[in-house]
Amino acid sequence: MQQSLQTELAGSLFALIDARSTTLTDGLYQNPVSNYICRDWHAREIDTLFRRYPLMLALSCQLPEPGSFLTHDHSGVPILLVRGEDGTCRAFLNVCRHRGARPAEGCGQTRKGFICPYHGWVYDTQGTLTALPNRDAFRELDRETHGLTVLPCLERDGLVWVVPNGDQPQVPDIDGFLAGLAPEIASYGLAGYHHYDRREMQHQMNWKVFIDTFLEPYHFAVLHKNTVGPIFLPDTCLVHGFGPHLREVLPRRSIESIRNQPAQSWDLITHSAVVYVLFPNTVLVVQIDHMEIWSVYPMGPDRCRWTLDFFIPEPATSDKSRGHWDKNMQLTLDTVLDEDFVVAEGIQRGFHAGAQEHVVYGRNEPALVWFERSVAEQVRACEAAARVATRSRSATVSV
Repeated sequence: MQQSLQTELAGSLFALIDARSTTLTDGLYQNPVSNYICRDWHAREIDTLFRRYPLMLALSCQLPEPGSFLTHDHSGVPILLVRGEDGTCRAFLNVCRHRGARPAEGCGQTRKGFICPYHGWVYDTQGTLTALPNRDAFRELDRETHGLTVLPCLERDGLVWVVPNGDQPQVPDIDGFLAGLAPEIASYGLAGYHHYDRREMQHQMNWKVFIDTFLEPYHFAVLHKNTVGPIFLPDTCLVHGFGPHLREVLPRRSIESIRNQPAQSWDLITHSAVVYVLFPNTVLVVQIDHMEIWSVYPMGPDRCRWTLDFFIPEPATSDKSRGHWDKNMQLTLDTVLDEDFVVAEGIQRGFHAGAQEHVVYGRNEPALVWFERSVAEQVRACEAAARVATRSRSATVSV
């Protein structure tokens, strides 16, 4: 984060601290419980947010050189990401054009491309069908039109974005999509980070409940009173929205140590946790010495799969450094697994009890309001855009 922005945000935090306040909304917000349990609404979220929106699926460092690849299935669409010999990162449906088997599994490095395990059809790193056994039996087949199905993919500032829908011609303009947040994300230099490790789990909660756990420090003094609660200022956060995305700054108690230093030297990163929601399903947490990326994918209204990836500024090449990062990652997981997600799963069960039609967010929970309102607005906006596109195609056909 650029120093000028760190100074600006730290100044805003000091003003909130002095006022014994936090970023506030204009009033209470009621969110329908049905948004967390209704199968119809869930299907609409999948069809729009997880099929037609750019999803941040990887960092550039996870595809470090030509031939690097990884597969991704969590969105419900089998995706193959690969860096071609020309250095370009591409995305394809991980589906052989012969009988539909998966040409690639896992992640790694390939020199010969991808060989379908069923009949041996071969695709290069640009998705082109380059060979198939018994070519004579397929003499009428046009190999140029039977490469892997391309998905819209864009690599920008160390982030790899994919739209899991082959009908969409390209990834939308990322600058426009991020609504002013792109230069700030770029300032972290994520392309220079190194992937350390991943953890992956499933929990009995709606995918939005997962995101919600990151969006307010109101619970720190109660739920986390013996863990992160003593580290952070209670019920204090600075929130800004960027289209459907948002930034939330959670000040550590140590921020008071820099108050009397020259403002142009204020180190916000060391004395806060900066949390970004990259809509719809990614949470980027900027910590003092590393980056955490949490991604969540729906498996049903009451179940989700999530991943946590640790990215570090230098490779962990010694037992000491690996021990440090293993411990750091486990401490992070212990807090969410033993505290946040225990409560979150109870919340999901409670939604089915019929106790209330709405949950209520206080004026001190602005990030919750921003995210949940954005989900509802973006689903409806995407559906409206699809209807317009359908009418336009129909009109063209009629003419």
